Amino acid sequence: MLNIRQDFPNLKEKNRGKTLVYLDSAATSLTPTQVINCESEYYEKFGGSIHRSVYELGEKATNAFENSRKRIADFVGASKNSIVFTKSATESINLVAESWGYDNLNSGDVILLTDMEHHSNIIPWQVICKKTGAKIKYLRSTENGTINLEELKKSLDSNVKIVSITHASNVFGTINPVKEITNIVKKNGSKIMIDGCQSIPHMKVNVKDLDCDFYAFSGHKMFGPTGVGVLYGKEEILEEMQPYQTGGGIIETVTMTESTWTSIPHKFEPGSPMAAQVIALAEAVDYLEACLEKHDNFLNEYSLEKMKSIDGISIYGNASERTPIISFNIEGVHSLDLAHFLDYEGINIRSGHHCCQPLMQALDITACARASFYFYNNTEEVDYLVDKINKAIQVIK
Repeated sequence: MLNIRQDFPNLKEKNRGKTLVYLDSAATSLTPTQVINCESEYYEKFGGSIHRSVYELGEKATNAFENSRKRIADFVGASKNSIVFTKSATESINLVAESWGYDNLNSGDVILLTDMEHHSNIIPWQVICKKTGAKIKYLRSTENGTINLEELKKSLDSNVKIVSITHASNVFGTINPVKEITNIVKKNGSKIMIDGCQSIPHMKVNVKDLDCDFYAFSGHKMFGPTGVGVLYGKEEILEEMQPYQTGGGIIETVTMTESTWTSIPHKFEPGSPMAAQVIALAEAVDYLEACLEKHDNFLNEYSLEKMKSIDGISIYGNASERTPIISFNIEGVHSLDLAHFLDYEGINIRSGHHCCQPLMQALDITACARASFYFYNNTEEVDYLVDKINKAIQVIK
């Protein structure tokens, strides 16, 4: 494994006066110096608005921006014109729900989701249902935190127009078999959208191999900057869709009474693009690929076994294929109290419903703690976490 900790300036910071142990990468990963410098370099060396300037500084910025689009397209096995930049995966899903959903959903149509979806893959569909008369149905996860593919098949019929599913759960850590799921959905004649926020940071993804219609992910969970997300969409589908946000940069012509749109992907990117963030995201992709090439599951397996040793712990999700996420509760200890206690030991974990309230209800809990690991974490930090959780149990109980 690469010795990458030196690339992350945050890890040199103190937390409540203690050495920082950052275990909340499923929410937002730390950012390496290479990406920080890349974004800073944009402001130092480039200038002008992307796609709008004929002078050299503007041309340099435009070229760097579009080269970044090509780099990110290559990263997920897509064509350049199928990559749309948004401000987040949340906006990407909203774009599909509004632009595709408004023209393709009608009263009686069904959107199929799972109960393990992040709120960002639920609420946009709820909103479009109110506008179109469509309705949402949910596929329930198993006790192991997995999807029953036979139940999926039974849930599909001619009314199901789109299935929108997470590639990897941000609570269970489950990696769903999305290629198999896509094949099942396609046989039904439905579209499929995949939320890749938790998968892209941990594995190679090829959207053409998956044959999905849409795939969304965020920069800030994969070493990249905040404020930038990606939507992949099949070109023939994007061509038919109308932009759900409008303004400068996406037009071909504008008159007093009507406007026409430019070609994809730019017709979905109104306003001045997030140029610095996109260029830095391409740098993050380079960094991530280098990590993925040397990745193994040792820390994932090590942390899970160590956590299981804690008395009174309940761990949610038991899939064989999973990302390094461990969501749990300790008997007699509220997850919020545990997170506060660990904070004063220098440990950052997440506590709450993790933007998955329907899943919390299905699990019959209101909240849980979550430790999520990334390439810069190590076994010493896992041991320290377990030691301090045991200390918290003694103090809080």
